[in-house]
Amino acid sequence: MASRTSHLFLNAHRLKTPFLIGLFAVAAALQSGCSGLFFYPDKTTYITPDRLNLAYENIYLDTADGETLHGWWLPAKGEAQGTLYFLHGNAQNISSHLLNVAWLPAEGYNIFTIDYRGYGKSTGAPDIEGTLHDAETGLRWLATRPDVENTPIFLLGQSLGGALGLNLASKWVQRNETPKLKGVILDGTFSGFRGIAREKLANFWLTWPLQIPLSWSIPNEYEGVDHIASISPVPVMIIHSVRDGIIPFHHGRDLYEAADEPKRFLQTDTPHAATFIIPAYKSAVLEFLEGN
Repeated sequence: MASRTSHLFLNAHRLKTPFLIGLFAVAAALQSGCSGLFFYPDKTTYITPDRLNLAYENIYLDTADGETLHGWWLPAKGEAQGTLYFLHGNAQNISSHLLNVAWLPAEGYNIFTIDYRGYGKSTGAPDIEGTLHDAETGLRWLATRPDVENTPIFLLGQSLGGALGLNLASKWVQRNETPKLKGVILDGTFSGFRGIAREKLANFWLTWPLQIPLSWSIPNEYEGVDHIASISPVPVMIIHSVRDGIIPFHHGRDLYEAADEPKRFLQTDTPHAATFIIPAYKSAVLEFLEGN
């Protein structure tokens, strides 16, 4: 999930009209299943890289099922030390998540980030299977980029993006795909789609009776806690805040315990998806990147 999560699902209990919002959430869930409640895209452009004095290139990718994805390529300043493939959270689009990675080009890292289908300038409508496909489409494009051939490639996923990236990385490693991932960073990520759906539905009285049947609409093959061990021997860094009000801290701990070595856990104390406002947390991530 992202810093602004789905009004229909994750934050219904915080709104001033919980009963009406709850009814709307139940109606939406019954109509489309829980899958659709993970996504809250919009088409607004909040900020572009040039506003932050960053060089960038617009990238458009065609998916196998006929959608067009929009992304940004942000080259490193000076000689590139590596490349990060950034998968953002569930709200808004890449322009609202840009600040999470805008500091990395100055540290010598290329950034590539995409909007999933239905987000920003990407076509279509999001669902779990589609966004997983989009995440892989972006990584396959990155693998063809000539200027990353001799640099290590890392995956950085925040919240929903971490769940997508975890599933992608486990398959990528097990299939022995190239280029090899040199590290995976999961920031504020939930331990599984079905698990977080059931947990959130249980938190609201109107959806509590539906937590089991609705969560069953999500295939159990997407539970990251069941797949994270498959990323080994690629190093994994799991970041989670004790003050995360969207994805509870135990999700990060559950993922860490399920992961195989090499692994690292960074406990933080910022709001959800606000890790990189703290210089010390930036330094910890740079240390992980440089060590791999």
